[in-house]
Amino acid sequence: MRTAHRTCPVCDAVCGLRIELDDDDRVTGVRGDADDPFSKGYVCPKGASLGRIDEDPDRLRTPMIRTGDQWREATWDEAFRAVEKGLAGVVEDHGRQSVAAYFGNPTFHTMGGIFYRGPLSQSLGTTNLYSAGTIDQMPKHVSCGLMFGNAMAISVPDLDRTDHLLVIGANPAESHGSLCAAPDFPGRLKAIRARGGRIVVVDPRRTRTADLADEHVFVRPGTDALLLFAMVHTLFAEDLTTVHVETEGLGELREHAAPFTPDAVSAATGVPAATIVRLARELASAPTAAVYTRVGTSTADFGTLTQYLVDVLNTLTGNLDRPGGVMFTRPATLEVPWGPRPFTSGRWHSRVRGLPEALGELPVATLADEMETPGEGQVRALICVAGNLVLSAPNGPRLGRALDGLDFMVCVDPYLNETTRRAHVILPPPRMMQMPHYDLLLLTVTVRNYTRFSPPVLPLEPGQLSEAEIMARLCLIAAGQGADADPAAVDETVLGELLGAGVQIPGSPFEGMEVAEARALLDGDSGPELMLDAMLRLGPYGLSLAELREHPHGIDLGPLEPRLKEVLGTESGLVRLAPAELGGEIGRLNERLAAPAPPMVLIGRRQLRSNNSWLHNIPSLTGGSNRCTLHIHPDDVARLGLDTHARIVSATGDLVVPVEPVDRIMPGVVSLPHGWGHAGSAQRTASLHPGVNANALTDDSVTDALSGNAVFNGAPVTVAPAPAPAGTDETAAPQRVPLPVVTA
Repeated sequence: MRTAHRTCPVCDAVCGLRIELDDDDRVTGVRGDADDPFSKGYVCPKGASLGRIDEDPDRLRTPMIRTGDQWREATWDEAFRAVEKGLAGVVEDHGRQSVAAYFGNPTFHTMGGIFYRGPLSQSLGTTNLYSAGTIDQMPKHVSCGLMFGNAMAISVPDLDRTDHLLVIGANPAESHGSLCAAPDFPGRLKAIRARGGRIVVVDPRRTRTADLADEHVFVRPGTDALLLFAMVHTLFAEDLTTVHVETEGLGELREHAAPFTPDAVSAATGVPAATIVRLARELASAPTAAVYTRVGTSTADFGTLTQYLVDVLNTLTGNLDRPGGVMFTRPATLEVPWGPRPFTSGRWHSRVRGLPEALGELPVATLADEMETPGEGQVRALICVAGNLVLSAPNGPRLGRALDGLDFMVCVDPYLNETTRRAHVILPPPRMMQMPHYDLLLLTVTVRNYTRFSPPVLPLEPGQLSEAEIMARLCLIAAGQGADADPAAVDETVLGELLGAGVQIPGSPFEGMEVAEARALLDGDSGPELMLDAMLRLGPYGLSLAELREHPHGIDLGPLEPRLKEVLGTESGLVRLAPAELGGEIGRLNERLAAPAPPMVLIGRRQLRSNNSWLHNIPSLTGGSNRCTLHIHPDDVARLGLDTHARIVSATGDLVVPVEPVDRIMPGVVSLPHGWGHAGSAQRTASLHPGVNANALTDDSVTDALSGNAVFNGAPVTVAPAPAPAGTDETAAPQRVPLPVVTA
């Protein structure tokens, strides 16, 4: 037996784990790491199942090549030659703009995904770049860019010191935080109330987070911006504003808020005017307070405007950049600009619908348009890294058909799933415990300054490639240098850029050195580790990878501190309270006041033991509440005459789903969880509990106007009785479709 320690790589909470392995390197147990100063021994069901996730027998171990409907195992060299042939043929015939790349959510959780995403995008020489960012979080980046001039200036609630927490459209008790890394989020919520604080949750569902709160307020999906503007109106009307930071546009903001009185928005939001006024007063009168929102509002209409108004409320109540309010994490690594400063978007637009770029990428909601529409620049090839677009993107079935029509597709993915089965080549990365781990992005949004590095728990097997080498070789192929080029060249280029900047930073450990001299100071067992060491040495604490190795449980770097001036990127150096770019959306929101509400709308649902589409193949995480059912209020069940199943129809899709009546959801709202739809899957456990693809109902023609984010929540639907379809209940689930493999 031996014990290993590492950060859990599954969700955003960055919990430390203690992993027990036997002499055969099989995981025998996973517990929380009690010596981790941040997570302090907390572990959720997903983290406790890390061994089973990592050892999933359905994971691909070798590259796969498809010919027709048949898959066969291949050597790495053969697979990369197939990738080179496929991409080069498309580029030669149709140009570089005909190639697209998509980066899925897991790329934000691996060192290889983070460090090689930029080089791969640059090597492709195309503007057809997409990611999960326009599925769940681009509105936050755009709003921060417009308000602070820096798309990565994301403030997090100071959970451990706040007296009042207002949560809107987020369910951190089940998600464990999102753009707000906080191990044991439920425990931190309980601690707020234990010290006499107050928690209010505003959500169309009474979630597990709402169960931990003092108060839950129902709100109609897609009307959050109306509610928040009415709270802003109240602060101005009752002279409750207290602004502690330097701002511009306060007068214009007051004018923008004038039409949105609590009485004016009450009918549209479903929130009584008196409740809106009270929420604003409580926020303003609390000794310290924080407003936090996440996916529920990012993926709804007016997503960017809603994210902006959250930061406006934090600013107007004196809680921006203040202990107990919302603050900006100081990460241990050098903060590399992610996008232009001052922020700008729309540097290019999509070919078909003219949707604007943000942070160097186009909205995934228009990817099918770019594949289906003939003409110069039509997407004919795709590199998909760690993404299951058919289940996660809006109007997934349409996108699946578009993928079927591509000339070439390569996926970096450990599974044969609903998306990768359409590829021509699959390149499987190593198991999670065979890779080094550092949460480069998540450690920029922790509720306490903290850092931790996890070396690989298990070695690579003979002939197995690291994720870094897979990505580096893709970079070289994309750049036209061929499948046989040395992948170390990519590492040297990235390191050269980091160190080249470092030698010019006054006071840095590399100041005035030659790049080669600075390079000699670094240590690490791989390119990503060398890059991380450079970023740590250039960071604000002057740490090194060697020091992190000496602290396998992580290092507490202290509570959050005011640092707004360090992250501001506006031309004026002031917080912009009334960005001109928001004018059109504010006008459209005003029109929304008079628009009739749809009689029934659809929203998503977080599940404690699920994470997008990739944990449904783990037996220990199935069953219980982790099911794909339609949550609907009992009054709506009776009104519509529903029995065990319902037919739900939207502008793009038609599904039959099991009905689960719950009084925890607002009447007129139904909820389906995201990431299901595994009927016919090659994954054995997932195929036994397939569920339905909720994103068959998501209209890909509807996006947030400013960020291009898909609008998943608040989609108008009709619901009617339906008989139970044959073979879809738990006792008659469709059987796994065997993977047709011809062994190499």
